[in-house]
Amino acid sequence: MNIYVSNINFRAREEDLQAAFEKYGEVSSVKIIKDKETRRSKGFGFVEMPDDNAAKSAIDGLNGYMLLDRSLRVNEAKPRPEE
Repeated sequence: MNIYVSNINFRAREEDLQAAFEKYGEVSSVKIIKDKETRRSKGFGFVEMPDDNAAKSAIDGLNGYMLLDRSLRVNEAKPRPEE
């Protein structure tokens, strides 16, 4: 399952996010989205977990979780609309 995570502290690293999600199960990838020019975090990213049940537990457990003084918002990622 692909999980959308927002309200990520700009100081957070992908390793910080991965450590939080690994408490719920295997994490296959973590990507914090960065501005192309400044390379600064945009404050959101995606986590992929192969086990849907573990992913749902992570969503429930980490929505509102304080990571580096910011309360994460965690939801199942919606597919991008076709253009």
